[in-house]
Amino acid sequence: MKTIFITGASSGLGKATAKLFHSKGWNVIATMRTPEKETELSSLENGCHQ
Repeated sequence: MKTIFITGASSGLGKATAKLFHSKGWNVIATMRTPEKETELSSLENGCHQ
């Protein structure tokens, strides 16, 4: 399984990129300044690692 590390994943391009790679089966490690505000990525099947 391929892994990608994405910064700024709480909104905009970072979030869209995290969702895209997750949908393609990649292991996504997503970072953001305020992870407590982001709930959509962690609720994806198999979740994104934050």
